[in-house]
Amino acid sequence: MNIQVPEKVNTIIETLLAHGFEAYAVGGCVRDGLLGREADDWDITTSASPYEVKALFRRTIDTGIQHGTVTVMLDKEGFEVTTYRIDGEYEDGRHPKEVLFTKNLEEDLKRRDFTINAMAYNEQTGMVDIFGGVQDLNDKIIRCVGVAGDRFDEDALRIMRAFRFSAQLGFSIEEKTRIAAAERAENLKKISAERIRVELTKLLLSPHPDRLLWMQQNGITEIVLPEYDAMVATFLQEGKYAFNLGVYTLKVIEQAGTEGNWSKKELQMLKFAALLHSLSGVAAKAVMRRLKFDNETTDMVVRLVTAYDEYIDLSGSKEEHPVAMRHMMHRLGPDMMELLWELQRAQIVSGNPEIMEHKSAVLAKTRVLYREVVARGDCVSLKQLAVNGKDIIGIGATPGRQLGDILDQLLQQVLDKPELNEREILLSLAKQHIV
Repeated sequence: MNIQVPEKVNTIIETLLAHGFEAYAVGGCVRDGLLGREADDWDITTSASPYEVKALFRRTIDTGIQHGTVTVMLDKEGFEVTTYRIDGEYEDGRHPKEVLFTKNLEEDLKRRDFTINAMAYNEQTGMVDIFGGVQDLNDKIIRCVGVAGDRFDEDALRIMRAFRFSAQLGFSIEEKTRIAAAERAENLKKISAERIRVELTKLLLSPHPDRLLWMQQNGITEIVLPEYDAMVATFLQEGKYAFNLGVYTLKVIEQAGTEGNWSKKELQMLKFAALLHSLSGVAAKAVMRRLKFDNETTDMVVRLVTAYDEYIDLSGSKEEHPVAMRHMMHRLGPDMMELLWELQRAQIVSGNPEIMEHKSAVLAKTRVLYREVVARGDCVSLKQLAVNGKDIIGIGATPGRQLGDILDQLLQQVLDKPELNEREILLSLAKQHIV
């Protein structure tokens, strides 16, 4: 059973082996290799002590030397090399009080979370699979190494990781593992909001965000995202269709970002806006703050949640449509419009199929109208005005409230009639407002 190990990883392993030590690629990179996926990181485990590792390589960084980890630098690329270890007692439900180094690979592997993450490999020995990780990969099962309750007692974050791996890989969760996770959900209160956010984000970005419902059914979201429990308890009626808001929300999450080319940051914004779209802006902001999101992501998600059901009125004359679009872009902010259209599309295709065709047609016309406004370069913000505050002060305006009012009035006129956005025209109009 062979996996493709990068040349630099092999170099590190072979160097350690040549000096009489054991060394293997270990953990998620081995799992991903067996699945034919590209690994994010390649971790190496070895019988050599950290100081013995440092002695063998020209450039190393003491990443976590007290826990046995040294980063070996080859060219400008770093690879973590960790000594076989046995974790001591876990006092905080997250970190061991101490670690003991060992020469026994099995002792190192059995401290790991799931069987699919407890495999080691090198080209000389082949696969070391003591706990049945290969079989569980074949059976598509997430199973704890050893006694599930012990693994979750050691590190409560593993509870969320079980559901996250299930979401990323499309695997089921072995029953004893699921039960142990549900029984220890309260322990997630010990985990930092940042760690919760990382796992929740990976789950929402995965191919199977429906695992959020699995988490709810096992008491996990009650601790980390109680707002979702409230969604599951809410039923909506639209025509002859009844919706469980929690299940509907999952459909919106799944759809959001599937059309268009989005950066990872934008996808994250879309997924969380989809998750929270049924909340008020205030409630959505509280969730984002609780999960310690950065200000940029929080601001965009809250704006999307607040605006998700805003559409321009297409019932009037065609001449009025661009005016309405410019005002909408100014009111909501042109930076969020494409994200808003994608969120609205996701909601439409997830809802009542009897009205989906009509709503989709309206949204399609709206997006064409928006792109026409953008293509023409119509002014929709103060920074696009052909004059600025200094220009208006130059003709006699008073800095402060008067200046702000004049600029706002000019912008409103330009939103109605973009042809007015000429310096001399705007200065002439501004003079009419200077008292």
